[in-house]
Amino acid sequence: MTSYLEICKTEVNAYLSSMFWGGERAARLFEAMNYSLLTDGKRLRPALCMATAESFGVSRQETLPAAAAIEMIHCYSLIHDDLPCMDDDDLRRGKPTNHKVYGEAMALLAGDGLLTEAFARISRRMPSVTAERQLRMVQLLALRSGANGMVGGQAVDIEMTGRSGSLDDVHFIHLNKTARLIQASIEIGALFPELTEIQFRALSIYGEALGLAFQMIDDVLDVVGSREQLGKTPGKDEQENKLTFPRFIGVDATRERARATIERGETALREAGIARSPLFELQEQILERSH
Repeated sequence: MTSYLEICKTEVNAYLSSMFWGGERAARLFEAMNYSLLTDGKRLRPALCMATAESFGVSRQETLPAAAAIEMIHCYSLIHDDLPCMDDDDLRRGKPTNHKVYGEAMALLAGDGLLTEAFARISRRMPSVTAERQLRMVQLLALRSGANGMVGGQAVDIEMTGRSGSLDDVHFIHLNKTARLIQASIEIGALFPELTEIQFRALSIYGEALGLAFQMIDDVLDVVGSREQLGKTPGKDEQENKLTFPRFIGVDATRERARATIERGETALREAGIARSPLFELQEQILERSH
């Protein structure tokens, strides 16, 4: 049976592939943007946005502009993360990283282009969403991906690389660098229907828990996964002395912590009366994935 994630991925890929074709004078820039944006990826974050909205009767098609904007933010962060001044990686999603193909300057600009175009996309008029809720979407995407979210987590990650650190440091980095954008994916999806603040808060708590669990499993896969499975260089966390959960508590305890973290998020959903959702299938794919 085709998984829900694969269905969402097909729809998101079709939408993304229609976005950036043009700009004759800046053709190389558009090519570099599409190189990373259209490279095969899980499309988990847009799928989470779509699944959340669909849980309350909103069609996936209605969410595509916002879902695409989230994926563009994620893609820009990967381009920049792979640069020599950051994590300095040669492989991403099984292909040479953007700067290896287009050079560092163009890769930097490709990331900048995706970042800014993401906000152009999510701020376009959405007929089925009130202006107030759409403004909240834009604000959440900025908050969760900016200096108080993903970018802030990346900054602390760089500062703490090679240092002893603590489990609290690991939690801060993972919460911001990874979990916040996953949380935003669910929060933005929750703004398509008209929900109560109790329902919205429960989904926000769940999104944070899911994001943390995702990064915990990522930490585990960096230890036990192969280059072929991951589509990127394994073992880099240990080589660079990064702060990770396996470094402090081991692989098995990290897996257990990921499951316990998800259960806390599920409790929030149940208490808000949210018992049936495509989110639960995506959740299991996150916890059981091999890449």
